[in-house]
Amino acid sequence: GFVVSRAVGGAVTRNQVKRRLRAHMKDRLEGLRRGGLVVVRALPPAGQASFAALGADLDAALGSALRTKEVRS
Repeated sequence: GFVVSRAVGGAVTRNQVKRRLRAHMKDRLEGLRRGGLVVVRALPPAGQASFAALGADLDAALGSALRTKEVRS
């Protein structure tokens, strides 16, 4: 799921951020465990971030989450 608050921007900006994040996640679903849940919260700078920057930030967040999961297991 995606959480994009009003702090990110107006409705058009929030929807654009959600569409961009969905597009990026579509390419990264194979790397996630089947049946797992992921919630992505967009911070205010996401409203001005480029498509590539959002992808890089998403990769960093997913990588961190996966490493944290491995340490706990």
